Amino acid sequence: MSKHAFLLSRIRHCAKITLLLYMTVSASIASADATVTRLPPSLLVPGGVAVVPTAGNAVEAQYRGERVLLARFEGQQYAVIGIPLSAKPGPQTFTISDDTGKRETLGFSIADKAYTEQRLTIKNQRQVNPNQEDMVRIQAESAEMKQAFQSWNEELTPTFSMLPPVDGIRSSSFGHKRFFNGEPRAPHSGMDIAADEGTPIVAPAAGRIVATGNYFFNGNTIILDHGHGLISLYCHMNTIDVEVGRHVIAGEQIGRVGQTGRVTGPHLHWSVNLNNTRIDPAFFLSQ
Repeated sequence: MSKHAFLLSRIRHCAKITLLLYMTVSASIASADATVTRLPPSLLVPGGVAVVPTAGNAVEAQYRGERVLLARFEGQQYAVIGIPLSAKPGPQTFTISDDTGKRETLGFSIADKAYTEQRLTIKNQRQVNPNQEDMVRIQAESAEMKQAFQSWNEELTPTFSMLPPVDGIRSSSFGHKRFFNGEPRAPHSGMDIAADEGTPIVAPAAGRIVATGNYFFNGNTIILDHGHGLISLYCHMNTIDVEVGRHVIAGEQIGRVGQTGRVTGPHLHWSVNLNNTRIDPAFFLSQ
């Protein structure tokens, strides 16, 4: 495919995602909290989750310029905040607003966490050091995914109790400091689950498909919106069995394990995002 044709296809694909997100935002009612049956554990470290009680009347919250999920559990309202891996130890602040527009600043403090190193050997050198043509593709795909991660749907009720998306063995955990062919790269932003190629992958919780595609690094990919800024990502799939806009239920098959994109073998890369921040999916696995 020529560079021009590739960019045109990406523009059309991005326009489809834009329309879906516009419809999602337009359909949302005024900002409010979501009633949940379980809260995630609060672990105040980079890559963790802060669960902070509020006065109970907030209709919107912001942390680091991103909208925050407000949850109501057993009558109490909480701000459920994803903490980025890049966050430095120490005090953190976020703001809440009520329906009159009055704002209040709240805070929490995070401790340091040491993540282990992981060194991987990638046979395809272009997957480590992409060429100029690859970079054009990567930048277009990054813009697509960024747009999808900004989805905010208040018609969906998020859940903090998720099923394992695939039956397999955890081969790499969240937060590893990664080296590809000896070269440092971004920390691991999800959980890898090794399984035979073709193993079914299911939605760990109900939601709406907001993006699918075949990406340079991620291979065949699905992005699933669970509501109120809780979004999950599935990569390296062999097949994608759903289409953008489809609603799925927990346990419904969405694809099969593969080894597309930058991989060392068949597995599923699973990421979970809160307030557009990658956090450890292990927080959400059903106990």
